[in-house]
Amino acid sequence: MAAPSVLLKVWRHRLSLGVPGRRSFWGEKKKQDQPVVEPMKDVCPVIDVCPPPRSKKYLPPEYLQNHLESRVREIWGSSVLSDWQRTSLADIGLKYQLLAQMAADLDHTVPNNQLHQMKSVGDVLDFYSTPVKDISKLDELGMQELPSNLKINWE
Repeated sequence: MAAPSVLLKVWRHRLSLGVPGRRSFWGEKKKQDQPVVEPMKDVCPVIDVCPPPRSKKYLPPEYLQNHLESRVREIWGSSVLSDWQRTSLADIGLKYQLLAQMAADLDHTVPNNQLHQMKSVGDVLDFYSTPVKDISKLDELGMQELPSNLKINWE
């Protein structure tokens, strides 16, 4: 039992004198020898203002069916059936061309979660024929004429 207490006293004595410890003998560098890395400065300024949210409102134009038919005949050429709404969208390249042109023309894109549902041109026509409102359900309720026993507190 005397041996561990003697070693402890020796190490305490070395530490009080500033004698280097075991780590310096094994070649480890001190933190003072390592180069100081300066933090990177901001390359571009931080903008605190967020852009306004994009409006989701969409009203289908009156010329939608004629416009879509002309786009289909332009892309598919002479291979379009007499019933152009049954034209298949199995070819991904042609499907992309049609949807990209329609999105650019009407400023309304097909969401990613609905792309797999577009199997024919008729599906595209159904999507672009559906109007989209830009108001929440609460705002919609507030604009309706409510029964006398129903009150909405806007707090």
